[in-house]
Amino acid sequence: MTSNERVVVIGTGLAGVRLARRLGELGTPALLIGEEEHRPYNRVLLADVLAGRYSPEVIALPTPARLLRGRVVGVDRERRTVACADGTVIAYDRLVLATGSNPVLPPLRGLFTENHELPEGVHAFRTMDDCLGLSKAVRPGVRAVVVGGGLLGVSAARALALRGAQVVLAQQSERLMERQLDPAASKLVERHLIDLGVEVHTECRVRDVRCVAGAVRSVEMADGYALDADLVVVACGVHPRVGLAQAAGLDVRKGVVVDDELRTSDPYIHAVGDCAQHAGVLYGLATPALEQADVLAELLAGDASARYTGTRSLTRLTLTGHDSPFDLAAFGETEVLPGDDVVQLADATRGTYRKVVVRDDRLVGGVLVGELGTVGALARAWEGAEPLPSDGGPLLHLLTNDGGS
Repeated sequence: MTSNERVVVIGTGLAGVRLARRLGELGTPALLIGEEEHRPYNRVLLADVLAGRYSPEVIALPTPARLLRGRVVGVDRERRTVACADGTVIAYDRLVLATGSNPVLPPLRGLFTENHELPEGVHAFRTMDDCLGLSKAVRPGVRAVVVGGGLLGVSAARALALRGAQVVLAQQSERLMERQLDPAASKLVERHLIDLGVEVHTECRVRDVRCVAGAVRSVEMADGYALDADLVVVACGVHPRVGLAQAAGLDVRKGVVVDDELRTSDPYIHAVGDCAQHAGVLYGLATPALEQADVLAELLAGDASARYTGTRSLTRLTLTGHDSPFDLAAFGETEVLPGDDVVQLADATRGTYRKVVVRDDRLVGGVLVGELGTVGALARAWEGAEPLPSDGGPLLHLLTNDGGS
């Protein structure tokens, strides 16, 4: 593309802001459109705001010079324009969808009012407004039920407990954070939450949210057991926001399908971040979103050789505050297959756990809980995908020594 082409980016999350900022640095300013009233912010740190560790201002992102607040309601691919809810029509030469994702709201009875809104006391946990609403409602002794024991649910439960709430965490599957962690690491996460006063229930399905006069009063489980609740946090994952792309007739599967140039099925429209599906993969994580934004910035600024070939992404959760810090990381394949070599080190007293999986002399995955000085070196060995020395010595060295984080 040429430097005078108009680039419009829809979405003010990490991917959209990173892209707009990098384009500005490369001399190709973009117009960024976002519908949230707040300054762009780092969504990854919302749990720290809820816990009281940070103020909203601390997690604000550098705001690009050209930022328009508004909600885009349609894309006219033939005219190459986008229409906003207030009637504004904006022309583009290149359009980038960085629309992110929405919280999954499961089909629970009573979850929505007749007006299709969440009842008083029931919150998703995805946006700054969600976070501020929860912060306003939580107080010492308030009874809170968190539905969902993934990364988001664990973060929310811990933050609420640190604010003095009586928290119950209900997880439908057999362990916490089952997508990232193996059973031993999940147990350490559960123990950490219990030490904070969180009541953890696994293999526990919520079926009903009960309200009185429009406000939540209890949550009923599938077995009929009821939990009193002043607050309910629904943390059941996210799904990509693809409505605009679908309405525009773009190729959409789970996410908006993009190629190595992050182009959609329309060569003048690109997608990055949570809404983008590349090579069949929908990441939903910060690191891939930032890498996609950087590659696309180079492409749009004139580097025709730039390509996105995927991200080997590490999930890291750092829970700080008060006297109970907790840190974990997971990367690659943590499920052990026949023929794999596994190295595990556990220290029950210190609450630390380290496990790596080696397949065909290559490090293919690992889980680390507590004191994560080794995570940097292990991640580099994994990302490099180089064969490990046959004596295994360097791997043990990485596990037992501070490899630099």
